[in-house]
Amino acid sequence: MANTYSVWNGPMPTTAAVAAVATGTSIKTMLQVVPAVPIKVVEWGVSFDGSAAATPGTCELIETGSIAATVTAYAVADVFPYQDPNAPPNTSGSSGTPLNLGTALSGYTSTSEGTITATRIGDTQKVAPTNQWAKQWPLGREFGVAAGKVLRIRMTFGTTINALCYIIFEV
Repeated sequence: MANTYSVWNGPMPTTAAVAAVATGTSIKTMLQVVPAVPIKVVEWGVSFDGSAAATPGTCELIETGSIAATVTAYAVADVFPYQDPNAPPNTSGSSGTPLNLGTALSGYTSTSEGTITATRIGDTQKVAPTNQWAKQWPLGREFGVAAGKVLRIRMTFGTTINALCYIIFEV
């Protein structure tokens, strides 16, 4: 049976909950993974802390080929075994498995987007800042990502809003 893992746009919560991150008014990568092995995205989702209805923002699950954003790198503990709590933990470093870890690899909250020349869209939605979105693929129809490719959740809003997002993937 395959192992599943979960990552969020922040570090592993310990004494505090996962913290929401500001989106911005231009495209911003909120979460990025670079798998060391092929993965299948089982589910992804976003939620926001807006208190008033406003123009929806664009939320994308997108593969950007080999172009990565500069992000805050995940630590080993930030990649959670999901279905089986005894699944092997992610290994450390830029050759980690199932995710390569590093500031130009897997992490969250980009500071630089990189120059993307080709993409593959897993899902794109307009989501209101007072709402949320989650997509779960049917078995056998998951969005696949090849080893070494860059998978991102990107967001663009007219007004900065705080967001939580996650990806659950299978190896």
